[in-house]
Amino acid sequence: MSQSSAEIRRAFLDFFAARDHEVVPSAPLIPENDPTLMFVNAGMVPFKDVFTGAEARTGRPRAASSQKCIRISGKHNDLENVGVTARHHTFFEMLGNFSFGDYFKEQAIVHAWDLLVGTWDLDPSRLVVTVFGGEADFAPDEEAAALWKNVTGFGDDRVQRLGMADNFWSMGDTGPCGPCSEVHYFHGDGPVDPSTFGAEPGIDGRGWTEIWNLVFMQYDRAEKGGAATPLPAPCVDTGAGLERVAGVLQGVTSNYDTDLMRHLVAFAASLAGKRYTAGAGDDDVSMRVIADHARTTAFLMAEGVLPDKQARPYVLRRVMRRAIRHGHRLGIDDLFLHRVALEVVARMGDHYPELRARRSLIEEVTKGEEARFRATLARGLKKLGQLFVDMKKAERTAVDVATVADLYTTYGFPIDLTEVIARERGLDVDVVGARALVKGEDGGGEGGDIDPNAALDVAYREAHARAGDTVFTGYEHETGTSEVAALIVVRRDGASAAAASRTVVSRTVVDEAPAGAEVEVVVAATPFYAESGGQVGDHGVLRQRRGGDGTEEEDVTVAVTDTQRPVGRMVVHGGIVTGGTLRVGDAVTLEVDSVRRAAVCRNHSATHLLHWALRATLGAHAQQKGSLNGPDVLRFDFAHNQAMTEAELAQVERLVNAKVITNAPVETEEMSLAEARARGAMMIFEEKYGDRVRVVTMTPDSVELCGGTHVRRLGAIGFFKIVSEGGTAAGVRRIMAATADDALRYVAALEDELRRVRVAAKAATSGDLAEKVARVVQNERALQKRVKALEKQLAEGGSGGNGAGGGLDGMLQRARDVAGTKVLAVEVAEGTNMGTLVEVAEKLRDKLAAPAVVLVAAKTKAKASLALVVSKSATDRLSAGALIKPVAAHVGGSGGGRPDMARAGGANVGGLAAALAALPGEVAAVLGG
Repeated sequence: MSQSSAEIRRAFLDFFAARDHEVVPSAPLIPENDPTLMFVNAGMVPFKDVFTGAEARTGRPRAASSQKCIRISGKHNDLENVGVTARHHTFFEMLGNFSFGDYFKEQAIVHAWDLLVGTWDLDPSRLVVTVFGGEADFAPDEEAAALWKNVTGFGDDRVQRLGMADNFWSMGDTGPCGPCSEVHYFHGDGPVDPSTFGAEPGIDGRGWTEIWNLVFMQYDRAEKGGAATPLPAPCVDTGAGLERVAGVLQGVTSNYDTDLMRHLVAFAASLAGKRYTAGAGDDDVSMRVIADHARTTAFLMAEGVLPDKQARPYVLRRVMRRAIRHGHRLGIDDLFLHRVALEVVARMGDHYPELRARRSLIEEVTKGEEARFRATLARGLKKLGQLFVDMKKAERTAVDVATVADLYTTYGFPIDLTEVIARERGLDVDVVGARALVKGEDGGGEGGDIDPNAALDVAYREAHARAGDTVFTGYEHETGTSEVAALIVVRRDGASAAAASRTVVSRTVVDEAPAGAEVEVVVAATPFYAESGGQVGDHGVLRQRRGGDGTEEEDVTVAVTDTQRPVGRMVVHGGIVTGGTLRVGDAVTLEVDSVRRAAVCRNHSATHLLHWALRATLGAHAQQKGSLNGPDVLRFDFAHNQAMTEAELAQVERLVNAKVITNAPVETEEMSLAEARARGAMMIFEEKYGDRVRVVTMTPDSVELCGGTHVRRLGAIGFFKIVSEGGTAAGVRRIMAATADDALRYVAALEDELRRVRVAAKAATSGDLAEKVARVVQNERALQKRVKALEKQLAEGGSGGNGAGGGLDGMLQRARDVAGTKVLAVEVAEGTNMGTLVEVAEKLRDKLAAPAVVLVAAKTKAKASLALVVSKSATDRLSAGALIKPVAAHVGGSGGGRPDMARAGGANVGGLAAALAALPGEVAAVLGG
């Protein structure tokens, strides 16, 4: 009988649980242990530090999981194949079993065969396995080949040998590596012929496909290109794609026909009012893209990633926009992607509760993003449509780079989407050139990668190996004593340790550090809180008295200005040795700056109340997206699609201060993660939680998982005041607030400003003040309109240096014919602003017979301003952005813009006449006139 995907997942985990594997839940899609990786793209990523030895395994030496994965970026980028093939996805689940120095090849192979044939009842005649056949300095994996033959009874025709590209795995240029062994299944009709192995499956999925990979980590390469040495404790990492296994066990050849995907595809088809035929046609591809991308959208938003312009948020935006565009191709006129994403929540929320927890967030943000992009899409498609018509007339096959860049910078139309649409029409697009053009304007435009230099400093790993984890005692104490377990000296670029904006040259683990050295000190136990969860690290001092040991050695002090937790639970106290020589093994007294910590605690506790008040005021979707709690800063980012009203802000303040006034105790409890979930505790999905968690309760409605420090009673917050509210990204708002003395100082400053305004307005009462200010603003707007009208009238009168009399008509008489194009360059009244220059230039252009190029300029005492416009019909030959650059050079400036309009300015006012005179020559140089 066909098994559901949920049953397959459960059977896999139960199989390995029965074989003494610890079943671990899926880690988040955002890697917690590798800052260089955009997303978790394989089941082994959460265990990477265990495999490399950087982290000790706390549980059993064998584990199993069903891990959420995304492959959209870097070398694992399947985006363009999604929907086209039967196998590729952006989001998928990887079933895996792992051995950390426990069992090795024999048991891994036996487990795989027992599960595939014994539990899942696969037909052995449809299976082929591959092993490493030897290459470079590595011998063939004859051990694995012999084990497979012994376990399965297969001959050489079904145990095939492949090279390093297929059957050798490495973590990178250095680190663990080893041979791997794959299991392949034949989707097709009739008897299976192993000699056909290697043929790629067709669009319908028929043919050979890999369903499981067993990696045998048995070597370690210390240097790039160096020799590999045997690992002292070989490990096993296996991965079986749930979607592919489901396809086999459910008797279908395409992953999109499994119960994981077919309902989503059918839903997309119903929204489009079309029939899904499981073919290679455009409509079927679009339905599959929507189904796949809706899963990625839902899961990334459930982990707090929201669409934006850079890094991970940009990847999500790109996926969403690709899905929306395919919906547009299908003729879906209404907002639809949120509905498909909610289908994902409904169907997968039982196994992944984070989907249900953030259902409203997924719905609201997806709606908002689609609404914004549909407007962008309509504008961009209209522009592209006209462009393609013009290109066809001109018999051009390459889209102009400046046009592609302009579509992005002016209309927000993605470069990669322009490329896709152009290529559908057989046209070429220089994507690299377009992005380079955009880069200078917005720092990179379409996305950004994760910093490859963000990897953990090797000195931290060495210190952790020596010292292990640090015990935190700071919930109850602000002082303590402990021994220095490890010591790191930080050397920075030759700059003084106190210099700002310095570049780290190196960190070195040492045995001692003299006065003046910048250090990071590791002790066995500390009351210092390490920066985490938005709360900044503690400051304070470490002391070691040398007196009493019979020496005259100076006492040691370390001024701690930062506390971090770079690896595991090891805490490093960063600061300067201000006296004496600090040595490993020294017994030190640790003293937290208690005044600073009290301020941090007030802001952190107020953040919890703010989170509760926002959800109570705006709805359950207003969940935390980030925070910063320091002694003088309370910053809180939350999910919400629009600016908060004054009434909503006032309501949030009232709710928070009402709780502060109660002076209720802040209660903390430690419990299992399961107990905390049952208690209804809020958790931030991006945070990493262990088996035991700390639950902080401030009100019956404010129950959150939090490892930070807090006030003991809410009254200690004193007073809460919102300072500002604004947007930081699509669907994300930010509140800046203040507590206690900071809040009082803010209110006092407001009152002082109000008093000064009242005096300036000569208002006796607050009501009178508001009325008087409103009248002043109204009068100012009227004056601005009048000034603008006078400027325009003066400019059109042509009273500038070379402007002809008689207004616009007089200026038009100065136009010249250059190779069939009207060219006009005029100077207008001194002081005319740029907006008016553009308006006058456009009027002149429209009055001239097209095609035309018009340059209008004006000067002030310090600057020359230029506006250049080109008739739309001439932009296939002339670009305003290109023409204005050499013209602007005469006034010592530069400029740029769209093909039809550009602006420039420069400080050399005396060169304005030369700039105007240069235009006809520049046009002639382009047109050959």
